[in-house]
Amino acid sequence: MNNLNTKNTAIKRNTISGLRWWVLSLVVLITIINYLDRGTLNYMWVANIKLKYSVVDSNGVLGIKAPYAIYNKRDSLYVLHNINATVKTVKENAIVRLSENEIEYISKGGIAYELGLVNINDTQNSIDDKLKKLYSYIYMFFMVAYGVSQLVSGKVYDKVGTRKGFVISALIWGTADMLTSFARGIISLSFFRVMLGLGEAGPWPGTVKSNAEWFPVKERALAQGLFGAGGSIGNILAPLIISMLFLAFGWQNTFIIVGSLGLLWIIPWLIINKNAPKDHPWITEEERAYILAGQPENKNLNDKAKSWPELLKDRKTYSVILGRFFLDPIWWMFVAWLPIYLSNKFKLDIKQVAFSAWVPYVGAAIGAIAGGWFSGFLIRKGKPTHAARKTAILVGACITLPAMIIAAYASTAISAVLIMTFILGGFQFSIVNIQTLPSDYHSGNTVGSLAGLGGAAAVMGTIATMFLVPYITSGNIWIPFFIMGAMLIPLSIGSVFFFSDKQNRLIIQQ
Repeated sequence: MNNLNTKNTAIKRNTISGLRWWVLSLVVLITIINYLDRGTLNYMWVANIKLKYSVVDSNGVLGIKAPYAIYNKRDSLYVLHNINATVKTVKENAIVRLSENEIEYISKGGIAYELGLVNINDTQNSIDDKLKKLYSYIYMFFMVAYGVSQLVSGKVYDKVGTRKGFVISALIWGTADMLTSFARGIISLSFFRVMLGLGEAGPWPGTVKSNAEWFPVKERALAQGLFGAGGSIGNILAPLIISMLFLAFGWQNTFIIVGSLGLLWIIPWLIINKNAPKDHPWITEEERAYILAGQPENKNLNDKAKSWPELLKDRKTYSVILGRFFLDPIWWMFVAWLPIYLSNKFKLDIKQVAFSAWVPYVGAAIGAIAGGWFSGFLIRKGKPTHAARKTAILVGACITLPAMIIAAYASTAISAVLIMTFILGGFQFSIVNIQTLPSDYHSGNTVGSLAGLGGAAAVMGTIATMFLVPYITSGNIWIPFFIMGAMLIPLSIGSVFFFSDKQNRLIIQQ
């Protein structure tokens, strides 16, 4: 009897209470790292720095500490003397006079300038338009790879499992980000971003599958919301961390530092996520029973995955595909273009962008968690799953649409980023519920496949908008940018409602 008690005590000591939340925490952490990696190009593509100089007479510079400027009235030039003893001559029209004795000069920098991708003698509008087009082309290459990865990753995660799937993804994208430090032009830069895209898409279908394994139905949207919040936290941290690293170490070293984080994450992931909950040695019996009992599809489970042709014959599949095709581009519009928008529209430098660009993602984090909690709350109150998801999706759209229209006419950077908190908050409120639909509709190995199809559709929509942005914002006019975003919202919501199950009941794989 004593031996039996000792054995039971040992078993209890080797278990972890709330193990599903530990697994989800690691998923959230790698999502944060994922967004840091993709944010490297966003915030270092153009990284201007505002510098202030005291204006002094050429006869009285002795004993004056840099930075200072000497004005050459005959040639209308300023000679700028910097702290590091470098001297730069600039035209008077490149200077902003702050007072009689102080001027401001914006030093153009970042990857695009350091790689010599523009002619600095062109007008600023011409330079900005060219940089936006080059940036969009690189991003489209990234998104094509990301879309392919969404399709393939869903199948890969279904085949090898979430444990190995996340490792493969992190290895590919972490290595790709580190190798970007060797980029020497537009071709090599695009190549490394393609590698990044091939790795970075995996966690999206992977998380849907992981949450289906580790959480009962009523908690899945919340788990997906926490995952979405991880992306928002990554976007909150990205401008601050990347800008700080760029100013301290330069863009090449920043790629190496940020890229290495994903590789380091693999270690705790392999230690904690040993197996699925049914066979995990560290899970308590109570939690195992709770998870399995809350997965009604396990009562009639067919692990054989449906093929893509089979899925495409199913009407409700298009509620996921078209819902994400139209809605996901809104997220990428801000992830990709917010730093450039703030720089071009409001003339912010890299430090000012860093302390502004994180604000909308606070709203996104709140929206992701709130949207997941809200649909789960409705389900616990007895509302059918399909109705709870649709209600949450509609509420998010009602927040996003008016905010998108108001943001088009924002007159200051502060008002713009504050309004964007509602845009991205409402977006996340809706999208976490759309992303949860595959695990509502199917079970087993089909979940990752449908999530991958939805992710690929989202990428196709994003590529289309990415191509259009440089053209509709030519001449630094950004109102069409927000109009395009506003048009996407009713198209997405209409698709979800039109193609979802006509019988208004939760469908599970038979």
